[in-house]
Amino acid sequence: MTEELEQILSQLTQPDNAVIQQATAQLKHAFKDPAIIPALCAVMSGSQNPQIRQSAAVMLRLRVKKHWKKISPNDRESLKAVVLQAFMQESEHTVQHSLSQLCAVMVKHETPDRWPALLQLLNQSTKSSNANDRQVGLLLLNKVIESNPEPFRPHYSQLLELLSTVLQDHDNPTALYYCILTLTSITPYTSTEEINKMRSIIPNLIVALQHLIKADQEKASEAMEVFNELMESEVSILVPHISEMVRFCLEVGGNTTLSHSLRVKALSCIIFLIKLKSKTVLKHKLLNPILQSIFPVLVAAPPPGEQDPDDEEDDSGDGIDNDNPKHCAAQIIDTMALHMPPEKLFQHLMPLTHACLASQDPYQRKGGLLCLAVLAEGCADHIRTKMLSTVLQTVCQSLSDSDQVVRSAGLFALGQLSEHLQPEVSKYCAELMPLLLGYLSSLNQAKLGHVTKAFYALENFMENLGEDIEPYLPTLMETMFSALNNTDSLKIKELAVSAIGAIANAAKELLVPYFPPVIESLKGFLTTTTEEMRSLQTQSLDTLSVLARTVGKDVFSPLAAECVQLGINLTDTIDDPDLRRCTYSLYSAVSTISPESLTPHLTAITTVMLLALKSNEGITAHVEEDKAFVLLDEEDDDDQEEKDDDHILEDEPETDIQDIAGFTVENAYIDEKEDACEALGDIAFSTGSAFQPFLESSFQQVYEMRDFPHEDVRRAAFGAMGQFCRAQYQVWKDNPTEANQQALLKLLDVVVPCFVETVRTEHERQVVMGVLETMNNVIKTCKGEVFKNPSRLKEISHVIRDVLKEKTRCQDGGGDEAEDEDQQAEYDAMLQEYAGEGIPLLASSVPADSFAPYLNDLLPLIMSKAKSSCTVADRSFSVGTIGEILQALVSVSGGRGVAGRLSNRLLPVLVAGVRDSDPEVRNNSVFGLGCLAQAAGPIVVSDYPMMLSVFSNMLAKEPDLRVIDNLCAALCRMIMSNVDAVPLEQVLPALVGRLPLKEDMEENKTVFSCLAMLYKHSHDLVVKLMKPIIAASTHVLGNNKVDEETQKTLAMLIKNFAQDHSEDFQAAAVSLPGEQQAKLSEAISGS
Repeated sequence: MTEELEQILSQLTQPDNAVIQQATAQLKHAFKDPAIIPALCAVMSGSQNPQIRQSAAVMLRLRVKKHWKKISPNDRESLKAVVLQAFMQESEHTVQHSLSQLCAVMVKHETPDRWPALLQLLNQSTKSSNANDRQVGLLLLNKVIESNPEPFRPHYSQLLELLSTVLQDHDNPTALYYCILTLTSITPYTSTEEINKMRSIIPNLIVALQHLIKADQEKASEAMEVFNELMESEVSILVPHISEMVRFCLEVGGNTTLSHSLRVKALSCIIFLIKLKSKTVLKHKLLNPILQSIFPVLVAAPPPGEQDPDDEEDDSGDGIDNDNPKHCAAQIIDTMALHMPPEKLFQHLMPLTHACLASQDPYQRKGGLLCLAVLAEGCADHIRTKMLSTVLQTVCQSLSDSDQVVRSAGLFALGQLSEHLQPEVSKYCAELMPLLLGYLSSLNQAKLGHVTKAFYALENFMENLGEDIEPYLPTLMETMFSALNNTDSLKIKELAVSAIGAIANAAKELLVPYFPPVIESLKGFLTTTTEEMRSLQTQSLDTLSVLARTVGKDVFSPLAAECVQLGINLTDTIDDPDLRRCTYSLYSAVSTISPESLTPHLTAITTVMLLALKSNEGITAHVEEDKAFVLLDEEDDDDQEEKDDDHILEDEPETDIQDIAGFTVENAYIDEKEDACEALGDIAFSTGSAFQPFLESSFQQVYEMRDFPHEDVRRAAFGAMGQFCRAQYQVWKDNPTEANQQALLKLLDVVVPCFVETVRTEHERQVVMGVLETMNNVIKTCKGEVFKNPSRLKEISHVIRDVLKEKTRCQDGGGDEAEDEDQQAEYDAMLQEYAGEGIPLLASSVPADSFAPYLNDLLPLIMSKAKSSCTVADRSFSVGTIGEILQALVSVSGGRGVAGRLSNRLLPVLVAGVRDSDPEVRNNSVFGLGCLAQAAGPIVVSDYPMMLSVFSNMLAKEPDLRVIDNLCAALCRMIMSNVDAVPLEQVLPALVGRLPLKEDMEENKTVFSCLAMLYKHSHDLVVKLMKPIIAASTHVLGNNKVDEETQKTLAMLIKNFAQDHSEDFQAAAVSLPGEQQAKLSEAISGS
């Protein structure tokens, strides 16, 4: 059979399809003969043709992997002997590689201890005095350990000694390469005693990598993965050598004679380290050395005659090409901004940035602007409060720079600042809008890359302007219509369509006059079927979704059914993940204004979305061996169910990770999964009971996504799980049956523990923030139902405590230094704010006495952030949270007692906050004092004189309008809680004199409820103040920012005035302008 088999295998290598097909059929037949194993062994060790030897080894591996149990014990033993024999005599590297993979699969079935000959061979070859033997031995060692790290654990100690020796074999780069790969494989499995050994290896490892770089940069780049593995699984191994590692990576990253990919790999290690261990980087004083090394990379001019990738004209304008050292240098600063305290970062970074901005070299100026751009997200508060006007001034000046490279960077920076520094940046609208519009109109439209950046800046700036956009609307819309109607460039049309979406986000109903021509243009793009229009079509769908959410129900509803049909037709005819993703957003938007338009199509819509979540499309597994063999072996046994070829990679047990060199997932498919999760959650919530038939299948599929490798998909999945809970709660509320309640409780019993666990164990901070926000929304909606399970209150309280104590996995928990406790990265503080927001929600959902023990644990953690040494954001969060907890206690059973017991601890914190230099802190403190009076009741009456004196001083001096509004509301809360403890003759005229409220419209509810109460309690005093009260009320009546209930309370008070004191009322009304008199008449006749 051996000769026949060799003949067949040689035919498989012929470049003739007919011959290959015939050989494949013969091979399938041969595979049914039990003698196939010995025959393959003979070919593998005896054939003269290396390609055929390799094919035989691959076939054997596939046979062994799936059918080991069917191979007779004798054949197994002889196979073990033959494969080692073949390996020792083999001289071709490709065949050695396949043989080592065959051994790896056999070890999986046999365990190392049942194959002593293998261990012996490994021992001899890796310690041989012949360099080639060592190399081959290390290849075998690497392959068997890579696929079986666990069974080799008893041998790790010896193994580490061996690897330590090999790392010093500097003249044998291949040996170094396999040695480092083996070290990478065992890192996640090391135990405590091996960690010390590994620590001592690190200096040798760095030297070995330096030698490997000289010999083979590609292999060195792959071997550097060892640092990422060490950081991820056992960072304590690296910590003693962190400075050497950083220095090594910086040297490689800054060496312009090395390949881009190697430099990128080295700089990526620094990014990963900062993300994982920013405190360690600071503690070892590495911040400055890193900045000093990466700045030359960031500001380097490209080679003569070339441009940076992000300045090339065919650039799509979406930021910076990812795979070059300059991008990595900017990303390092970006990561520092996200993970380090701004004060520490700016101290070292700003001198370098200023020097660049002042330079004569355009690439230095560009580097300085990129620096400002990437700081915007992570250090938003710091820039907003300390340096916004100077940063904006610098960026705006760059737009008139003589060099386009600098102007492009300026536009990118302006876009980033506009996105992350809201709302403060919008206050510069009068300076920035004319500048941006002027810039856009002066551009040469042929320079598409640059035009794209100009649109990016304009769009990000406009998006958050709100009604401040109104004066610019005519010019903006004229510019956009001109781009849509008068240009041939599809890219510019696409940019204009996107910009209209941004304008709509700001303008909302103000866009209605322009709605018909906008829709007309979009319809033209949406119904096209040509490939080159696809991108424009996708953008049009996106903008249509924005319009659905913004122009108002009345305007958009007539188009709702047509939009849903359009989406379904598009996904039926065009197979494109981006296009599908945009239809999901469109359905989601339509569901918020016209759920009934979606209901008839829910089956079709959910089917497409669930398929997108299940699909492996866009996920490519890189299989190392020729796939033809895999296909062949799939169908080799009649008794095995035949499998569809496409499923080979999905069949997990059959495809070892070792066959797969890696996975890549196309971004479009990741985005599609993310949007499908979000849309399913939103549609379930908007369509209510109509979604019930699809809830279980949707939930199951979304729940599967909670472990998806990409963090955006995980975050969207958790968000959708929360929406499903809120949807089910609504269904139960609308139809309160036992079955509906049980369905809700069952859902909560799966979802809430999953949230709690994720907050503890998830390593991506953004995902944890998303989960906390979603959990807060679920508690806000479902209230007491969340806590029907008795252990739930404890679990959620404890996980909030863990976040506030920085004990979760994503918080760099190993930061062992106690210095500068008050300084942290802004995003770390933001994560704690999301956790803190849960405390008032817990307080409002359960009886106060049940929550009191947990509240006692949590309060000190919140109060510690009110210290004057903390940041403004922390102080504001601290007193704001205290205020909201007290407000929650007002309306729960036992709340008064708990608030009373806390009053002595909270009063000093809130009184100190009232004297803060920051208006937001003062505002939140005033709110908190009012809520304390309301929640604690009689027990704080003894503190009223002190509180009134503090408020009286403030009323006289406070410059901030919102703080004054909250002062009025706090006085009203004190009055409503203990009317007899307030000297109304002095307080009420001062209070009424500050009406109407100017900024905090929600507090009208408190103020007018109080005045309505006083009309009954201190009738004469209120009547005396009727004139100013009536004048103030005309600003509230008919104001769409004031809720209906408050409008009714006020209308009733006005009616009482008119009925009980008609003369005084008429006199007060007559003195008002006609428009305001009309509002009063309407209130009297309407209520």
